[in-house]
Amino acid sequence: MKRQIEMEETMLRAHREFLAHLEKSLNLVAQDIDEAKEMTHICTDEWCLATESVLDELAKVVFAISEPRWLAKEDSKKISALRHRIHDLYARYKAVKK
Repeated sequence: MKRQIEMEETMLRAHREFLAHLEKSLNLVAQDIDEAKEMTHICTDEWCLATESVLDELAKVVFAISEPRWLAKEDSKKISALRHRIHDLYARYKAVKK
């Protein structure tokens, strides 16, 4: 039983660290989109392709996250918030891309 608890605690720490890194990545993409909105010369075809590719990859990762039975509600809410954030970033990207 002790090993089971230790394993779950270790996985929870790793899971939370992973989510924190994903959130940081989303923040970086959001900053990039905000900068592009302010400077129209940034929004080139190359920028659009690269940004959309990054968003696609982040979406795949975020939506592929499984929620283990031992995951705390706060962590489950964090995953849900990241999924909503992906949708928001896509919308912001599409607005800049116009």
